[in-house]
Amino acid sequence: MSGGQHGALRVLRQRDFGTYFLGNSLSNIGTWFQNIAAGLLVHELTGSTLLVGAVNFAQFFGAFALAPLAGAAADRFDRRRLLIVTQVAAASVGAVLALLTLTGRVTAAVVVGAAGVLGLALAFMVPALLALVPLLVEPDDLDAALSLNSVTFNLARAVGPVLGALVVERAGYGVAFALNAASFLAFVAALMVVRPRPQRRTVGVRPSLFATVRTVRDQRTWAALLVAVMALSTTTDPINTLTPELAREVFGGSDLDAGLLVAAFGTGATLTAFTLLGWLRRRRHALVGAMVVQGVGMALLAVAPTLPLAMAALAVSGGGFLAGVTRSTVRLQSEVPAEELGRVMALWSLAFVGTRPFAALLDGAVAEVFGARAAALVMALPVLIGALWVHRVLREDAQTTGGGRAEAR
Repeated sequence: MSGGQHGALRVLRQRDFGTYFLGNSLSNIGTWFQNIAAGLLVHELTGSTLLVGAVNFAQFFGAFALAPLAGAAADRFDRRRLLIVTQVAAASVGAVLALLTLTGRVTAAVVVGAAGVLGLALAFMVPALLALVPLLVEPDDLDAALSLNSVTFNLARAVGPVLGALVVERAGYGVAFALNAASFLAFVAALMVVRPRPQRRTVGVRPSLFATVRTVRDQRTWAALLVAVMALSTTTDPINTLTPELAREVFGGSDLDAGLLVAAFGTGATLTAFTLLGWLRRRRHALVGAMVVQGVGMALLAVAPTLPLAMAALAVSGGGFLAGVTRSTVRLQSEVPAEELGRVMALWSLAFVGTRPFAALLDGAVAEVFGARAAALVMALPVLIGALWVHRVLREDAQTTGGGRAEAR
């Protein structure tokens, strides 16, 4: 067993992180029940991929609009308690959506509205979630912990869509929404158990997120890492927006096939996390290489002639995505001072989630006019173009610091 695998297993055996990992995994799986059910339901009600994109726009717009407040909240307030509040709020929204669906009163507008309210909770959740992880493990275990934290999202992406599609097929949309609500409460139970180390909070005059933007602008390496996260996240949008049309119309499949497409991406990411992260950590150009792999995989999706080949392309893209996000996030978490971490993670959230509403609208609009294949090809461009700029900045940083620091971490 590799050293990276040993480190991951050691961190999972720790009471606080192991409990957090389990609860967060269940919550993320439930979120994919919501995502796959919402996309399929709106596509069934309207037949419009653009409106499926509107669901994703609504879900992620809160992270864009509330990033200044969310980052400051993660630095000023207890992160564990803040997460509990957001999870309870999200569970309440999920329960209302399930009730409306089960009683036959759901409409496309209701689904979009529920996604928007869930997005408000998501905006406060992401910076607090990322800033909490360093308080659950020792500094030497941070790399493994952050990799495993990425695994929770991608393991959920591998398992959740398939299970969600099966639930939709066998029990209906309302049950899928209800299970999502229950998953939020499972994470609340886990958060009630964990005991993170004391948090160094911001006191006195509250620094604005715009001050943090200026700091990041002066730290070109941090800016490049955030651009990498933004490009990687933007290129994942076809997973949410295009899979209903790809499965049903391009490949002539079923709702389950839509879940399998999403799961293929998550499977590639999860396999990468458990088998390649230790190796990637020792490679100078791992981040840029991962960005290229993700973009090439998405481009291959656009031209795949069959569903199995499309799934293989998405698995490749998922592997690149996981490697790229982990490498960039680990470095940010390692370099940013603890008292600024919440605000910088709010910028991370803005890069990772805040760009997604606009990507969803662009993706849906291109698919509406030119088809899902053309949209997938267009969405491969951000990460491929971004890789060129990130490579240049990190290379200059490595030359300035006299070594291969920029991508060796």
